[in-house]
Amino acid sequence: MKKIQYFIAGSVLMLLNACGSTVNFPTSTVTPAAEITAKTTTDKNNNTVIEVVAKNLASAERLDPPKASYVVWIGTEDNGTKNIGLLNSKNGRKAVLKTSTPFKVKEIYITAEESGTISYPSGIEISRTSF
Repeated sequence: MKKIQYFIAGSVLMLLNACGSTVNFPTSTVTPAAEITAKTTTDKNNNTVIEVVAKNLASAERLDPPKASYVVWIGTEDNGTKNIGLLNSKNGRKAVLKTSTPFKVKEIYITAEESGTISYPSGIEISRTSF
C-alpha cells in the first residue's frame, strides 16, 4: 500500500513540474512579422527550463542598422538581468533557444546586439514579455 502511495505522490509531483507557463510576446515594431513564444517549466533540480521559439524572425543582419545576433535576456527576481543565449535565425522560418537557469524568471526579452557575449543589453529591443 505504501508503494502505491509513493507512486501516486511521485506522479503528481512530476505532473506539476511538467506543467509550465507559456506566453506570447507582443508584436514587435522592429520585426512585425515575428511570432515569438516562451515557455518555462521546472526540472527535477528546481531549475527553470526556458524555451523561446521565434517564427518569421528576420536575420539580425537585415535590421536597420544591421546587428550581429539576437540575444535572449531574463529579468530575475533577485539576481538582475542575465544573458541566457543567442536566438539564431538563419532562414527566418524558426529559431529556437532552449536552456535552463537556477534563477526565477520574471520576464524574458530579446535584443539585437553587436555581440552575443555581452553581459548587459545595449542594442535594439525586439520584444519583451512577463510571467
